[in-house]
Amino acid sequence: MSRLYIAEKPSLGRAIAAVLPRPHKNHDGYIEAGNGDIVTWCIGHLLEQVEPDAYDEKYKKWHMADLPIVPQQWQLVPRKSAKKQLGVVRKLCKQAGEVIHAGDPDREGQLLVDEVIDYVNLAQGKKAAMQRLLISDLNPAAVKRALGKLRSNRDFIPLSVSALARSRADWLYGMNMTRAYTLLGQKGGYRGVLSVGRVQTPVLGLVTRRDDEITNFVPKPFYELFALIPYQQQEIRARWKPSEACKPWQDEDGRVMNRKLCENVVSRIKGQPAEVTASERKETRQAPPLPYSLSALQIDAAKRFGMSAADVLATCQSLYERHKVITYPRSDCRYLPMDHLRQAGDVCQAIANTDSQLGKAVDGADTSFKSKAWNDKKVDAHHAIIPTPKAVNAASLSGSEQKVYQLIARQYLMQFYPAAIYSEAKLEFTIAGGLFVARGRQLMSAGWRTLLGRDEPADNEADLADKVPPLDKGTVLTCRDGEIVDKMTEPPKPFTEATLLQAMTGIARFVSDSSLKKILRETDGLGTEATRAGILDILFKRQLLMRQGKSIHATDAGKGLIYALPDEATYPDMTAHWEHQLQDMADKKCAYKPFMNALEVQVTQMMETVKTCEVPQSLRDLKSPEPFKTKKRRSSKGTRKPAAGSTRKGGTRKRRSS
Repeated sequence: MSRLYIAEKPSLGRAIAAVLPRPHKNHDGYIEAGNGDIVTWCIGHLLEQVEPDAYDEKYKKWHMADLPIVPQQWQLVPRKSAKKQLGVVRKLCKQAGEVIHAGDPDREGQLLVDEVIDYVNLAQGKKAAMQRLLISDLNPAAVKRALGKLRSNRDFIPLSVSALARSRADWLYGMNMTRAYTLLGQKGGYRGVLSVGRVQTPVLGLVTRRDDEITNFVPKPFYELFALIPYQQQEIRARWKPSEACKPWQDEDGRVMNRKLCENVVSRIKGQPAEVTASERKETRQAPPLPYSLSALQIDAAKRFGMSAADVLATCQSLYERHKVITYPRSDCRYLPMDHLRQAGDVCQAIANTDSQLGKAVDGADTSFKSKAWNDKKVDAHHAIIPTPKAVNAASLSGSEQKVYQLIARQYLMQFYPAAIYSEAKLEFTIAGGLFVARGRQLMSAGWRTLLGRDEPADNEADLADKVPPLDKGTVLTCRDGEIVDKMTEPPKPFTEATLLQAMTGIARFVSDSSLKKILRETDGLGTEATRAGILDILFKRQLLMRQGKSIHATDAGKGLIYALPDEATYPDMTAHWEHQLQDMADKKCAYKPFMNALEVQVTQMMETVKTCEVPQSLRDLKSPEPFKTKKRRSSKGTRKPAAGSTRKGGTRKRRSS
């Protein structure tokens, strides 16, 4: 009985076929193996959600009175460029004895193939018996191992339902909110699309509020005070720790805002005994950083090379699909399964053969070390991004591919180096009743830090300069004088690509509700590994965000939109609630229907509010956008920009973005 493998992309399909019995026959849209098994593939999403006018012709024109648009029976249609391949898959499904789901190992990959299976009406018996193949490495040995670990596709139904709910919810929310606020903008004279999404808009809100903080910032003086305590051939500088009684003269960050207070302390401590009331010396160990998830990689590549999130993702896709030198890149995991440890020697050798600059780092790696990265309990469908055992000639890689590969390889090699060891010291002095603290930290053994480039900053550089002698508790020295350092508060820095990605992955710190903080930490923030680059692209293409050098700012239109929207649309809280429910859906703790029903009620209420409001001042007299010009780039997340009044929604064509 022949098996039919349905992969997400042709590259994955070819990788599966490569390990099946030969000879192979290449057909149009599929490969036939020597044992009769067949491998076919999707081309990303073969299907897409229909536009509103498919539900009702009147939606071709955008009218406020028609909102909200709520489909009663959701419909999918074949993408124009994918109709032929969908026909191939349909025909093969009817002929196959057994079907294997080989979508990418994530929520979106699960839905992508499942929706095709439903659309082509696969026989119920075949559907019930369908198995799931999870592949995160396209090299033959890894694909063979995955083929030996097939699971029932039924185990993944909740994951697929969760992805379906997210997709439909994003359509429902984004379509209606984008039309409503674009129409409001039109009333105020703006001729662009004011795109709203449950993830993109909180990101825009984040940047807008940061810009406002910078614009409205008023610098204020503050003061730091140090006691200068001579000891042998050096002078200990101990920082003053104000007591509770000094709080009226401190700001919310504990900075002293009154110079006279500091001057008074200096006059009190000068020439006075300085008694050591606490002395601590310890050795600390700093473990190597975990291997990369996509977001962690994008952040480091932005910091080191100024690469955009979209460019890093595109580069990773090429390293994964074309060169096969890294594992599955759209991963949100930073851990590795134990069975990968057996390949460590081969992977290290491949790194040395691919990147000569890392040869010395490979020589120093000890594969008998096992960092905390190796943890089966923290790995599910996919693991951290690491190099594969395949080597290529470095000359075959582009400049950006070499840079990204080197980052991934270096991070992997760190797992086979010992911890960095520091000597830390702390002295607490009591002088004239006041508390003064001196700290010191010195790197004793570099360990994994030997792999850091010269441009990497050392941890706590300011502290490393301080010398703290070993003094026993009860030692009494003399404070020679006090030193006041005059400082000025500084505005927050504008977001860059790296810091905005960090904010999206660590969004929990931007909300005050403790339960929401927990949800956002568990779901790893705003958006997913696969969508963050696309979300930023949307905001730039809609001209709601702009770049000024490395800095990212909201445009006037972006700010106008945020000021016009209700707070619930511009903060991450709503996304946290959604993600919590979607995760519960994947874990079988929450049902699809209550989630969607509640969202329909929420969207309906929002539309009623918009219909009765005046055009907000922030949307009046906005300068309409110029046509967006960008270089053509092959990407798995293309966007289409609708003209105001068209039927296209304010989001991306592919459902990975929100």
